[in-house]
Amino acid sequence: MREKIDAIYQSESRHVLATLIRLLGDFDVAEEALHDAFRAALEQWPRDGLPANPRSWLVSAGRFKAIDGLRRQARFDVLEDADALADPASEVDDTEAEALEDDRLRLIFTCCHPALSPDAQVALTLRQVCGLATEEIARAFLTPTPTLAQRIVRAKTKIRDAKIPYQVPVPAELPQRLDSVLRVVYLVFNEGYSASSGAALTRHDLSEEAIRLGRLLVELLPEPEAQGLLALMLLHESRRAARATADGELILLDDQDRSLWDRERIAEGSALVQQALGSQHFGPYTVQAAIAAVHANASHAAATDWPQIVALYEVLMRIDASPVIELNRAVAVAMRDGPAAGLELIDAILQNGDLTDYHLVHAARADLYRRLGRTDEAIAAYEQALALARQEPERRFLARRLREIRIQ
Repeated sequence: MREKIDAIYQSESRHVLATLIRLLGDFDVAEEALHDAFRAALEQWPRDGLPANPRSWLVSAGRFKAIDGLRRQARFDVLEDADALADPASEVDDTEAEALEDDRLRLIFTCCHPALSPDAQVALTLRQVCGLATEEIARAFLTPTPTLAQRIVRAKTKIRDAKIPYQVPVPAELPQRLDSVLRVVYLVFNEGYSASSGAALTRHDLSEEAIRLGRLLVELLPEPEAQGLLALMLLHESRRAARATADGELILLDDQDRSLWDRERIAEGSALVQQALGSQHFGPYTVQAAIAAVHANASHAAATDWPQIVALYEVLMRIDASPVIELNRAVAVAMRDGPAAGLELIDAILQNGDLTDYHLVHAARADLYRRLGRTDEAIAAYEQALALARQEPERRFLARRLREIRIQ
């Protein structure tokens, strides 16, 4: 039973928390209620069996225990409608069930409110919506853990003191609020698609949650960039089954078994790309999705249309220039024009002082040196990449490349 409860915690805790925040009106009270609900589950479920709807049971139990605690602490005024709160074993009706399903969308708009700084939006969303530990978020963003923890505390305090509403914005406000939400959703997806650190290459729960949120956003506001972001996530996620061996070893794009790619997601993502491009009002997510679609629709690596990919990166540079996009364009140029051309562009990025601590720039540089037969320089670049990488599958891949090149 403990294993079942642990699994339910992994799959349901963020949903339960989002609903408890709506019902209780306070992040900290809701978090305590969440933990109380699971403590109650550990006590009662082994004796009584799993309830028919664990999520509803947990919401009701957490809500009941929070009210009980608030009554004892004379803080009853936190709640708007305490008398209507249900018994912990009660079930929710159809209207409430629909509200439960939408609560995480409400929560992400709250966490991404423009009154919060961009860093706070990201940190709070990853902590509250996705359930990453504070330490994980701090590592992902190269921030000291105490600094990140304070950022989250200040964000929650701001929401409470400014009385930021826990709701999806009205239609007139949605466009101006969408950019920050899309950015945070994509950061959540990236953490799931390629974990920033740790033993696993991916965190499937995070990438799937980001896609679910992306779908909700497209249903709510079918703007081209929302469509573009959903397309980008679907196209990347379509390759999940081919990205690692059975024992978790990294497989590069060119070496992946393309028969394992999810053709349904590729078709859906490609259609969304065409729809967004056809609007003539697209942005960087749509262009990135178009690049992913070129990869996804190539029958094999040698059939990849690298001139088209380079051209798309040049469009992306015009609308959303960054050193990482420059790096990706340089790799595409290397595939189109040869490794020397790409190496020249990467060296220019590093000479500008950009990406010096980014392991992938050194890994790309190492691969180009390797392809040019410049073994000593390749070894040095691989060693630099390995020193900076934090994800274990990437570290093992880089170490393997180092061993291979040293024995050549």
